[in-house]
Amino acid sequence: MERRLTITEAAKRLGVTSKTLQRWDREGKLVPDSRSATNRRLYSESQIARFAGLVSKEESSRVVVYCRVSSSAQKPDLVNQRRVLEEFVAARGLAGAEFIEEVGGGLNFKRKKFLALMDDISNRQVKTLVLAHRDRLTRFGYEWFEHHATMHGCDILVLNQERLSPEQEMVQDLMTITHCFSARLYGLRNYKKKLKEALDADRAQD
Repeated sequence: MERRLTITEAAKRLGVTSKTLQRWDREGKLVPDSRSATNRRLYSESQIARFAGLVSKEESSRVVVYCRVSSSAQKPDLVNQRRVLEEFVAARGLAGAEFIEEVGGGLNFKRKKFLALMDDISNRQVKTLVLAHRDRLTRFGYEWFEHHATMHGCDILVLNQERLSPEQEMVQDLMTITHCFSARLYGLRNYKKKLKEALDADRAQD
């Protein structure tokens, strides 16, 4: 009888995380071969081998165009961004490009579509990623994401290499950074206060 793999074992063979396999199950992309007595996902070795072969074929052709704006108020900019990129991919002869549109700040690394895209790149399922600007993918740390994509067989094409964003979005990002550091500073002060109270209480007992 063919051996069954746990989700951890299957994920390791495919070079992905268990969470990715859970998501693929929900999406119907890779449904477990069976379930254990405790309802845990089980995969057959032949099933994983077949799927690995399909992934390797997909990685050579998929083109993804990622469009993003920071807030719902900027949706007209999202429409314009897509229109410009549609012309760009057509001029480059990138047939069958898949467009992903997302509303969320460039400092937010929990964007659902962004995370799903990163998973697909990690799984070598994206051959080419197209962006209008570098900061459409992320406000900071673009070079790391570019390196990550390259290491997983994905080329990134950027229409405009300048780091441009609407003034309103830049202000929002600066406010986010300020709020983050203010919260950390407040937390540090609160921590110091509680530490002093604990030390004073300890001395009082001596």
